[in-house]
Amino acid sequence: MAEEDTYRRAYDVTMTYPSTRSERHHLLTSEEVHRKRPKGSDIPSKDYDSLDYDNCYNVPYKKALRTFSKKTYLHMEVMRWVLVGFIGVFTGLVALFIDVCVRYLFKLKFSLFDKVYHATVEDGNVISAFLLLLGVNVLFAIIASAFIVIEPVAAGSGIPEIKCYLNGIKVPHVTRLTTLVSKAVGVLFSVAGGFFVGKEGPMIHSGAIVGAGLPQFRSMFFKFINLPYHFFRSDREKRDFVSSGAAAGVAAAFGAPIGGVLFSLEEGSSFWNQSLTWRTLFCSFCSTFTLNLFLSPVKGLQFGLLGTPSLVDFGVFQQSERQLWKAYHLIVFIIMGAVGGLLGALFNSINTQITIYRLKYLIRSRRVWRMAEAVLIIMCTTAAVSIAVTVLGTCVPFRNDDDDPSGGDHIYSPGDTSFRNETIDYFCPDHGDTKNVLYYNDLATILFNPQETAIKQLFHQNGEWRRVW
Repeated sequence: MAEEDTYRRAYDVTMTYPSTRSERHHLLTSEEVHRKRPKGSDIPSKDYDSLDYDNCYNVPYKKALRTFSKKTYLHMEVMRWVLVGFIGVFTGLVALFIDVCVRYLFKLKFSLFDKVYHATVEDGNVISAFLLLLGVNVLFAIIASAFIVIEPVAAGSGIPEIKCYLNGIKVPHVTRLTTLVSKAVGVLFSVAGGFFVGKEGPMIHSGAIVGAGLPQFRSMFFKFINLPYHFFRSDREKRDFVSSGAAAGVAAAFGAPIGGVLFSLEEGSSFWNQSLTWRTLFCSFCSTFTLNLFLSPVKGLQFGLLGTPSLVDFGVFQQSERQLWKAYHLIVFIIMGAVGGLLGALFNSINTQITIYRLKYLIRSRRVWRMAEAVLIIMCTTAAVSIAVTVLGTCVPFRNDDDDPSGGDHIYSPGDTSFRNETIDYFCPDHGDTKNVLYYNDLATILFNPQETAIKQLFHQNGEWRRVW
């Protein structure tokens, strides 16, 4: 029995810690070389290392394997399925937490703005309302950037870092609990603060962190969590769970379990097998189901009714005969696709140049300057949005149900309030020519609502929208 425990401890050490670096790699990553490495040098940074995806078949490892019975292997396989299920559930809960917090912060921010606006609009001094909006956005930006200062690897979507990890590059702190907390808090305050960013991309990184940490049964942050369960602590096993977690993040963001599996298979992982495909699909289903189950009551549905499968909700489409498109509309669709592709290419080109500039001059600067960058961006964004709402926004009529002869074009998403109640009437008269005609500000409805609400307004709103040309 003592000999078996010795072999198991040797197995734990072999599977947990990477093999010893070669002398050449040690020299390349030493402190002295790192200090002298020129900018742009191909010498690897001392902070990065490779992951050991190949098992080290040494004598202790082989002897430890001989102690494994068929029951042990069956136990490990069952636990793989159980753990990927829990990874999916926890990833869905992370997505739920982010979405609920974003909605609450949006509601809090614009309830304050609404009070100040209606208190000052009659005097024509609404600048105080916009100053309040600017102050809240700056506060949210400072909070978000402060968490990124604590854990810099949490910046951005995290997708490139997870791709690196799945392909064998050990990025420091990429799967830490502190990174998950910084990522979640940073995302929700960035979205609620008015940055033109989404919470869908970071869900991939969040799911990957859950996948990396949950099967370890220990924590580097909470030292008291350290269970003697060593089966899944190797880089190889951890990699597979990260693949499942990343897929669960995609499934939670877009309500697409199969899409999550395909993303992890095609975009992220270079190491794959058939059994991992089924486990990843199960993990994605668990993530989507968990988010759907708990987010639907938040949207107004009864608990148990599944009506919100993802963070991106376009509502329920109901087609009337006059809304059907005809064959010649395909020409317009083709032109729209071509223009969209060109604009996307232009955006990517500009974004590449900006990223290169930031990497060269800003990323290596002091943290206070990086926080100042976030504050400057949100100030410019808030100013642009405020000017657009007040100067470019148009008061357009919203038809009443009694004035709609068709009676079938008012489309509502189950559990949501009506789209009419989600419109915003800032700088518009209370009534028009008759008591049945109301007005709303088209740009305020788009820019002063959460992103999903703004998209649903564009898809389902029965009112009139100003032409863009």
